[in-house]
Amino acid sequence: MTDDSNIKDMDSNQTNTVKIYSKKAVFCFSLFFAPIFGGVLLRQNLIDNNKKKEANIVLLISLLFTGLTILIVNLIEKPSFTYFINLGWGLILSEEFFKKYFPNKNYEYKKIWKALSISIIIVALLLLAIIYAPDE
Repeated sequence: MTDDSNIKDMDSNQTNTVKIYSKKAVFCFSLFFAPIFGGVLLRQNLIDNNKKKEANIVLLISLLFTGLTILIVNLIEKPSFTYFINLGWGLILSEEFFKKYFPNKNYEYKKIWKALSISIIIVALLLLAIIYAPDE
């Protein structure tokens, strides 16, 4: 005969079966690349947890954050300000959205290496396009 309290304790100590990208990964990708990169990680977490509607909302918001960053940086003409803006967007994505959808801390986290490799390739291609774009 098993004790119900032991079963309950075992259940609360187990992690969820779905792996997600960590809050720290969402924040760092938003800060060092752009909010769209952190938003894509958060979107993937939501899709993996069968929250497709919320995933699309997060993607749209991260696109909006990225667009606003580009607009603000171009208006003030200080590219170094990008990191301060991305810091704010990263905090919103990781502290507000991540905590809203993943309040439980018992998740197993995905490795970031694949996402990091893809992000570096995308940024490198964008930089090459900027460098080799014809002058008008």
